[in-house]
Parts: sequence; C-alpha cells; structure tokens
Amino acid sequence: MTAPAADSSDLAAVALLDERVRRRLYEWVVAQGHPVGREEAARSLGITRSLAAFHLDRLTEGGLLQAGYQRLSGRTGPGAGRPARVYSRAEREFAVTLPARHYELAAELFAETLQRIGDGSPPPQLIDAAHDAGTRIAQNARPNETASLLSVLDAAGYEPAQDDGTIRLRNCPFDALVDEHRPLVCGTNLALAQGILDGLGEEGTDYQPRIDSQPGYCCVVFKPAD
Repeated sequence: MTAPAADSSDLAAVALLDERVRRRLYEWVVAQGHPVGREEAARSLGITRSLAAFHLDRLTEGGLLQAGYQRLSGRTGPGAGRPARVYSRAEREFAVTLPARHYELAAELFAETLQRIGDGSPPPQLIDAAHDAGTRIAQNARPNETASLLSVLDAAGYEPAQDDGTIRLRNCPFDALVDEHRPLVCGTNLALAQGILDGLGEEGTDYQPRIDSQPGYCCVVFKPAD
C-alpha cells in the first residue's frame, strides 16, 4: 500500500473545466450515463457541431472523457452508415489538493483495519455512525424544508438517475475502496442511505434502500416503498 503520487496531469485536466462551455459539455455527457455523439451534444447545449467536437476532443485528450465509435442509428449491415465518434466519462479519477494530502490512503488504512478485526462487514458502531452521517447530510441540505431525495443525493455526489420509480446511483463516492472492501463499503453505504431517508422525514418513507450491484452503478439503490 503506497500513497498516491502527485500528478501534474490531474491539475491540467481539472483546469480544462475552467472554460464555461467545456464544463457544461462535460457535465452533460456525464449526466447521460451512456456514450453520446457530437450532434446530440451540440443540439442539447445549443452550440455548433464543430465547437462541440473541439471541446469533446479536448476533454478526451485531457483524460476526462473517453472516446470510441458506434453506429448511432441502431442499424447494422450495408447502408447503416459509418460509425460515429462517441464520448463517455473516463474511468480515471482526478484529485488536486494543495498542499498534498492523502485522504484515500487514510481511508484504505481504516478499511483494512476494520476488515482485519471483523468478518469484513461493517461493525455496529460504523453502521450507527454512517446512519447518523446520512441523517446530517439530509438535514443540512434542506434548511428551508424544500430539498428532495434526488437533490440531496446529487449534492452528495451520487449522481442519481430515476428509472421506473427506482433511483440508481451512477457514482459511488467510495469507489476507490469497493474492490478491496466491498462488503464493508456497501454495508456502510447502505446505512448512510437509510440515514439520508430518515433525515428527510416524511418524504424519506417513499423509498427503501437496497443492495443491488449493477455494472456502472453504486451498489445501493432506492426502491419505491411497498
């Protein structure tokens, strides 16, 4: 286990988002949850295709997006047309802290210790602490009693997306720990999710958090309450 090395490319990548149109374009691509083409991006942001292509390629060169090719028409075979260049969020993570900090290393140490002294699942004390933290997240997000579950989850970095009533999370804020400590992280995240619902009060009774691991999503989902 080693501390992450400082990488000047992280700073360069984050600096790309200082340009207003480019940042809007990046946020829009991320929000789609699937690869998107230049035409769709330009139309959605109300800019020209050439400008969208320029910014999308800059974001790809910086490592914030990844590019590929696919037929957007859905047709195959002769007459289907050439595959279009499409873009989606890159898997690489970026972090810039000045001066240098290594919070992920601390989290990894804590997770490793908890895993060694137990069976890999979160101990009761951690469940309680995570639930309380979730409650505070919800309460702090609604000082005027107007925050919704979706807005709270979005502010917490989960990037929620609703599908037939179920809320899935396109981002796990604890993703760096999941591969090595999945039961610990997912169990803690589940307690945090329940805390968020409890912190929302009556609105929180509309959903129930569940573990439902799906590729590309957080392990926790919010199902409509029975």
